[in-house]
Amino acid sequence: MKKKEENGRVVMEKIDSRVLRANPLGDPHVRTLPVYLPPGYDRSTRRYPVIYLLAGFTGSGRMMLNFAHFSEAIDQRLDRLIGQGLMKPCIVVLPDCFTSFGGSQYLNSRATGRYADHFIREIVPFVDKRYRTMPVARHRAVAGKSSGGYGALVHGMWHPDVFGAVASHSGDMYFEYSYLPDIPKAATEFHRCGGPASWFRRFQALHRKPHSTTLMLNVLAMTACYSPNPRGELGCEFPFDLETGELRDAVWRKWLDFDPVRMLPKYARALRGLRLLFLDAGVRDEWNLHLGARIFVRRAAALGIKHVYQEFDDGHMDISYRYDVSLPLLAKAIS
Repeated sequence: MKKKEENGRVVMEKIDSRVLRANPLGDPHVRTLPVYLPPGYDRSTRRYPVIYLLAGFTGSGRMMLNFAHFSEAIDQRLDRLIGQGLMKPCIVVLPDCFTSFGGSQYLNSRATGRYADHFIREIVPFVDKRYRTMPVARHRAVAGKSSGGYGALVHGMWHPDVFGAVASHSGDMYFEYSYLPDIPKAATEFHRCGGPASWFRRFQALHRKPHSTTLMLNVLAMTACYSPNPRGELGCEFPFDLETGELRDAVWRKWLDFDPVRMLPKYARALRGLRLLFLDAGVRDEWNLHLGARIFVRRAAALGIKHVYQEFDDGHMDISYRYDVSLPLLAKAIS
């Protein structure tokens, strides 16, 4: 009889965040932190490299573990990749940086909370203390898709002392193409509902959140992340006039300061020091992120930043299968 292949296991940790206590939205400060331990972890004394995998907008780490008949949960994917010898064993951590606005972009914001600090100052040390990690930057990677891809890329820029490799799948960038087209639609809907606060109250009251509300929620969340203002509506400073929809240039420039394309020159040295910088995007991305990625990698090349860039024939949604490409590359880079 053939011996059954060993699988990894997921530990559901609870992390009590000091920096998220009394956050502006009243979101939980105790978060569930799934940690995937690779096959053989419990039988060995060796230390392992770590990949931090960041969820997209409206997602969290636990969602990546959801069972589905026609796709793999992340633990199933890791078991297969490691079991078939396609990926070196790693610990994989799935943070929860969800907010009532749908997401934090993994940033600190006076409108949502200190989610960058929660990630870097709390989660990473917690994992290193509790598990047999290799607790240096060259043995850590950060990856994600969509908003998670944005978070991975930005934290790779900001924290070369923490992460040695980055993978960004369809990450938010070149905001003129990815966000600006949705602003007139959101402005129209907010005005129809009596303003963003009134729209958000209606959204919260819905028993079922239809997909059609995602666009407005996304604009609200990005406003909270990129241009918070305690004196503004919902603690935000919107980049458009709430009556006419006219773009407010001074506020829009605050958003652009967070655009990875514009951050490149300042953080080129950090990116040049990575063991791997991987980016990809679908050529039919509904938020034009393939164009943003092309702009990013062209400018990165001009700055002497080595990278791997791939395009694939798909859109923005349901692209978790692309982790089959990035995870083995990351594991090799940090092992």
